[in-house]
This record gives sequence, C-alpha cells and structure tokens, in this order.
Amino acid sequence: MPTSRSTFIALALVMVATAAPAMAGAKINCTNASSTFEMNHCAELDFSAADAKLNSVYKRALAAVPDMAVEKPYDTKSWLAALRESQRAWVAFRDAECKNHVAMLWTGGTGATVDILGCMTEKTQARSKELIDRYIDR
Repeated sequence: MPTSRSTFIALALVMVATAAPAMAGAKINCTNASSTFEMNHCAELDFSAADAKLNSVYKRALAAVPDMAVEKPYDTKSWLAALRESQRAWVAFRDAECKNHVAMLWTGGTGATVDILGCMTEKTQARSKELIDRYIDR
C-alpha cells in the first residue's frame, strides 16, 4: 500500500519531535559543536551565563547607588530611577539589534539562531563590563 504524502509528513514530524528531546539530553561538547542543534544549544548556554552574570552585576550596581548619591538631582531615588530606565532602554536596544536587525541578515537561514544569540551574548557581556566599571570597580 503506497504511503500518502500527509502520512509521510506526519511520520517525519513525529521522528523530529522524538529525536530532539533525546538529542537535548545527550552530552554536547561545545568546543567541537558541529551540527546546527549543537551550535544553537551551546550559544544558548553562553547567553544564559552572560545573562545570569548581568542580572547579578545589575543588582550590585543598584545596591551601590546609595553610597554614590549625594544630593538632588543626584539623590538615591533619582539615580535608581535613571539606572532602571537606562537598563530597560538597553535591553530594548539589545533585543531590537540582535533579534530583529541581525535576524534580517540571515533571511531565515540556519545560522540565524547562533548569530542572534552570539550578538545578545556579546552585548550582554559588554553591558556587564560597563556596570562593573561604573558601579563596582570604582
């Protein structure tokens, strides 16, 4: 009995759906990642680490403000508001640049995810350094 096209597509989708979790559980060597899945996984790990560090650094920067604030308009309340506004604007810029602009360069290609995550990781690491330089290593 010949296989219909819809049966073939359904079978392919089931195979992909069951293979991805198995691949996700496998140990991936990020220094030798070669498949798109492996490269995306490793890029996600890099971004997650950079994002976690930024969150920690940002909290430390907020905590440093009271010792730096002296008088209006540079009092603690105003300074914290300015830092929070700056951080929200920075996140919006990073996301627009990496998720929207960089994605356009790939026109749907398979390398898009790695490049987008790489962009986000680089910008996040740079922001951590900025906050460390301004608030922590003064």
